[in-house]
Amino acid sequence: MTRTAILSDIHGNLTALQSVLEHVKTQSVDRIVCLGDVVGYGPKPQECLDIVAGFDFCVLGNHDSSALFDPEGFNSAAEQAIFWTRAQLELPDQEESAPNEVSPSRKRLDFLCSLPRSVREEDVLFVHGSPRGPTNEYVMPEDIQNTKKMEKLFSLVQRLCFQGHTHVPGVFSHHLMFTPPAEIDDDGYDLSEPDARYMINVGSVGQPRDLDPRSCYVVLDESRVFFHRVEYDIEATVRQIEAEAELDNFLGYRLREGR
Repeated sequence: MTRTAILSDIHGNLTALQSVLEHVKTQSVDRIVCLGDVVGYGPKPQECLDIVAGFDFCVLGNHDSSALFDPEGFNSAAEQAIFWTRAQLELPDQEESAPNEVSPSRKRLDFLCSLPRSVREEDVLFVHGSPRGPTNEYVMPEDIQNTKKMEKLFSLVQRLCFQGHTHVPGVFSHHLMFTPPAEIDDDGYDLSEPDARYMINVGSVGQPRDLDPRSCYVVLDESRVFFHRVEYDIEATVRQIEAEAELDNFLGYRLREGR
C-alpha cells in the first residue's frame, strides 16, 4: 500500500512547513497530501502555496476559500489576516512572465480555485472539516459526548476519514472514543479492527492548538497511522508576523504556547 504523509492547516507558516518537509524526508513516504488551509493567519502565503501545489493533492480549507471569497464567521484578527492574504496573492509579479506563460500569481489563484472539497480513494476519505461538512464543520474531542452528531458523521465514513480544521490531532473511533497523540506509542495507532471506522485529525503544521507548539502531521502505512511532532523556529515566524503591520501580533505569539 502507498505510504502517505498527510499534512493540514499550514496557514502560511513557511518555517514550520519547511521543517515538517525535512522530517517527511526521513519517513520513506510515497506521496504527500494536504487537507487544506494552506493560507490564512501566517506571513508567507505565496511560498506555501507554491510548495503545496507540488503535492499529490490538496483539498479546500475554509481559509483557502475565504482567500477567494468573503470570510464568514471569522474573528477580527482572522478576518484581517485573510484580507491581507488575499492582497498578497493579488500583488503584481515583480518579474514579467514570458509571452503565453501564466504568471506565478495567476497560478496560485488558479490552484486555489481548483481545490476539491473532498477526495475519496476507495474506503478512505480526505476532507478539511468533516465527512458531513467537508470545508467548514468542526469535530472537537468533546464531541464524543454528542452521540447524535458522531453517529451521523460515522454513517458517512466507510473506513477512514482524514481531516484537520480544529488544529487538535487525534483519532476518533466509531466506539465514541477519542485518542490524542500523547496516548499513542511509537508503533502507531492500529486501524485493523474488523468493521471499525475512524476519523483521524492530523493536527496542524502551522498553528497547533493542543498546547503543544510543535508542528503535527501523520503518516498512513497500511493499517497503522503514525503521528509526528516536529520542532521549528517559532521565533522566526513571530518576527515575520511582527514585520507585517496588517497581521495581528497575537497570531505569532500564540504559536509559542500551541493555542
